[in-house]
Amino acid sequence: MRRVVLDSSTKYIDSKGNLFKSRLELTISKLLTFLGQHYEYNFSIHLSDGSVAVVDFKVGDRYIEVLDTDEDMEKFERVRKENPSLNLIGVGTSKYAEKAEGLNFIAISDTVGDHIGSIFIEDPSLAFDYAHILPLVEKCSILHGHTSTVMVEIIGKMTNNLVIDFSEAKKLVKDALSNLDHKFFINEKYLQREDSLHYFVSFEGPRGLFNLQLPKSTTFLLPGEATVENLSSIIIDILASKMPPNVEALGVYIYEGVNKGAHILANIR
Repeated sequence: MRRVVLDSSTKYIDSKGNLFKSRLELTISKLLTFLGQHYEYNFSIHLSDGSVAVVDFKVGDRYIEVLDTDEDMEKFERVRKENPSLNLIGVGTSKYAEKAEGLNFIAISDTVGDHIGSIFIEDPSLAFDYAHILPLVEKCSILHGHTSTVMVEIIGKMTNNLVIDFSEAKKLVKDALSNLDHKFFINEKYLQREDSLHYFVSFEGPRGLFNLQLPKSTTFLLPGEATVENLSSIIIDILASKMPPNVEALGVYIYEGVNKGAHILANIR
């Protein structure tokens, strides 16, 4: 039989005899000792209403509060509010990151229930056809088209051992690509004017002057040149708002023909 020791049955004691409340407090003490920093544990700070708040660590003129519980979070917020000039930082698990937004806080990922996972969706049906012009590249400065296949990587916290269901992810990617399929892509800076139905685009390129009247229904104006790198970013922008809240980053691979393409990885929070 192998004995399993739970956190609740373990005493965390440092070389000075301080008895810590949690493994995270012990970790902070070991880090400070390694860095050669003298610290005091459970240091009392007097608040404006005459009460006393006990902060976990005092290191010189700086203070560290370890956030293990909601009560710790409330104390941290109160001390910060009543003593804005105090050099105080909070350290806690990522569950307190949103609550501590705007405060001096370091988030440490939970060891349980906060695992980051990644899935990828790659399928021949995830493709779109498009035309474009790249006036800054001589070879590509004429009107031409491509069929591009796409692979999408979805990264986020796992819920019930899933980042996102594959079938749901595939549907979201297909819906995003439908916005781009059979469109003409052009940098919006070349737009001269527009009416209710058309864009009027003009630019000087290596192959001469282009003046184009483009139906709005089949044209996609881009904030930049119509490269596969930029198209990857556009797909991420479209997908980002459709992702569940546990998804933190997206990667999009676009293949332009065979054995060449682009990959953009972006945080969507």
